[in-house]
Amino acid sequence: MFKHLLLAALIVAAPAACLHAAEPAPPAASDSVAKQTLDAFFAAQWERGLRESPEGATYNGDNRFNDRWSDYSLAAIEKREAEDRVALAELRAIDRDALAAADRLNYDTFEWQLEHAIAAQRFRGYLQPVSHQGGVQTASGIAEVMPFTSTKDYRDWLARMAAVPVLVDQSITLMKEGVATGNVPPKVLMERVPAQIAAQIVEDPVQSPFYRPFTRFPDAVPAADRKALAADARRTIEEKIVPAYRKLQAYFGDEYLPHTRDGIAVTDLPDGADYYTYLAGYYTTTDLTPAQIHDIGLGEVARIRAEMEKLKAQTGFEGTLAEFFTWLRTDPKFFEKTPEALLERYRAVAKRIDPELVKVFHTIPRLPYGVRAIPDNVAPDTTTAYYMPGAADGSRPGYYYVNLYKPETRPTWEMIPLSLHEAVPGHHFQFARALEMPDAPMFRRTAYFVAYGEGWGLYAERLGYDMGLYDDPYDRMGQLAYDMWRAVRLVVDTGMHSQGWSRERAIEYFMDNSPKTRQDVVNEIDRYIGTPGQALAYKIGQLKISELREKAARELGPKFDLRAYNDAVLETGSVPLDVLEKHIDAWIAARK
Repeated sequence: MFKHLLLAALIVAAPAACLHAAEPAPPAASDSVAKQTLDAFFAAQWERGLRESPEGATYNGDNRFNDRWSDYSLAAIEKREAEDRVALAELRAIDRDALAAADRLNYDTFEWQLEHAIAAQRFRGYLQPVSHQGGVQTASGIAEVMPFTSTKDYRDWLARMAAVPVLVDQSITLMKEGVATGNVPPKVLMERVPAQIAAQIVEDPVQSPFYRPFTRFPDAVPAADRKALAADARRTIEEKIVPAYRKLQAYFGDEYLPHTRDGIAVTDLPDGADYYTYLAGYYTTTDLTPAQIHDIGLGEVARIRAEMEKLKAQTGFEGTLAEFFTWLRTDPKFFEKTPEALLERYRAVAKRIDPELVKVFHTIPRLPYGVRAIPDNVAPDTTTAYYMPGAADGSRPGYYYVNLYKPETRPTWEMIPLSLHEAVPGHHFQFARALEMPDAPMFRRTAYFVAYGEGWGLYAERLGYDMGLYDDPYDRMGQLAYDMWRAVRLVVDTGMHSQGWSRERAIEYFMDNSPKTRQDVVNEIDRYIGTPGQALAYKIGQLKISELREKAARELGPKFDLRAYNDAVLETGSVPLDVLEKHIDAWIAARK
C-alpha cells in the first residue's frame, strides 16, 4: 500500500468506460494543433491541481504552496467539482482523432480520470473527512515530506500550523453536513479517533507532533533565526493548535461519535449498493461485480491453503494448519524484542534485496529509497508498512515506512515479501520508473491506478523466487501468507459490504486462513471497512500481470526474457488493466 496524505480526495468509479484500443497514427501534419492544445490543457490542469491541493503539491516536491492547506469549505468543494465538469468539456472539444497514438493514450487516461471524478460527486465522500487512519487529527504528518532546509521552509510550516484552526473548523462543518444527510462512518472505526485527537492536545508545546521539525535545524538556518522560529512554534501550538484540537475533541466526542453508524457495510449509506459496485469497478479498473470477485477470492483461498499444507509438511511441523499458524504467530524466535532491533532488521532485509534486482530487471530506476519508522502517533491504528513516493523532481527519495508498534506482533517471516512489495521492486520501482517517462505529461508520470500499482506490488512479492531470496521455508510461508492475505481480502471485503458479513466473521475468516497476527488482522479488517473496495485491486491486478507473464512466456518460448517483460510492464506508468494488456500484447507481437 502506498500512503496518501491528509484528507486526500476519494475518487470512485463510473461503470468501466474502457480506454480506446490502439489505432493507426494520423498524418503528422494534422496532429500539431490538437497536440499543442492538448499539451496546454494538461499543463493548465496540472497547475490547477497543485493550486487546489497544496498538500498534493508538497507531496510532489513543488514547495510553492507549503504555507497553506487545501480549502475544504463546501463552497470550494463545489467549485472544484464544477471545474472538473468544465475540464471534461474542454478535453472533449479537442480533436482526439488528430492525435498521435501516445497522445491518444494520454487523452484517454485523463478522460477516464475526469469521468470517474465526476461520477464520484454523487456520493459526496468528502462528508467523511476523518477516518481512523487519518484526517485533520493527523495533519502534522505532512511534515514528513516537507523540506526543512532554510528559514523560509520553517516559516512555511509555521504558516501552515497557524491555519490549523481553519482546517479544523472546515472538517467539523463537513462532519455536521454528513450527520444531517446520513453520510457518516462506522462507529467501530471512529472509536479509534479520540486517542488520535488527544495526542495533539499537549501541555508542553515541545511535545506536540507539530514541533518535531524545530527539535533539529540544518546548518543552513542561521543560529540567530532558530530561537525565534522555535518560540513562534511553541506560541502557535499553545495559542492556536491546542485550542483547535480541544474544539475538535469536544465536537467529536459529544456530537459526532454518537451519530456514527452501528453497521459496517457501505450499503448502509445513501445509495450504498451503487456506491460499492462503483468502488469495485474503480479500484479494479474492470467490470467485475462484487459477486464475481467474491468467487475469485474463494478459489484463490483454496489454492493457497493447499500450498501452505505442502510447505507445513516440508518444515516437519506435526499438527494442523491452524496449529502451525498459531506457532508462527507466537514463537519468540520469529520476533524482535525492541522497535530498534526491528527497524535494523528491516533495513538489513532491504540491503539484501538490492543487489539481486539485476536478476529480474534490465532497467533500475535512478531515484533512491530509504527505510523509516511509521510515526508513533499513528502506528497503533495503521498497517504493517506503507510506501511514500519520492518527489516528482527527484529532490526527495522514496521512503518505505515500517510499523514498529508492538514488535512482538511483527513476525520476521513476513519481512521479505513485505519489503519486496512496499519498497523494491514493488512500489518504489513502479513510482520511480513512471517519473522517468521523459515525454509523458506530469499527470501520467504521477498517476496511480490501484489495480496496476498494488497488483504490481503483489506480483513483485513472487519475484523473490526469481531473485533467489526465498531460501528459508519460513520466508516462503511468509510469501504464501501475503498471497493469502490478498486472496482473503476479496472474500471479506465483498462479504462485509455486499453479503452481510459481520466484522467478527471477517476477522475470524482471516485468522482461519492466514498466520498474520490478530493485531494486523483487526487493523486490516478495519481498513477494509473504512475504505470499501480498495483491497479488491491487489489480487485482481496481480492475477492479470501474472496471466500476461504466462502468456508472454508461452507465445515467445525461448525468446522470452523475464527482465524485459518486467521492464515492459513498468514502462507504461500506471494505467488501467485493459490498457496494460493491450501494451503487453503489442510487446509480444513485436518480439515475435
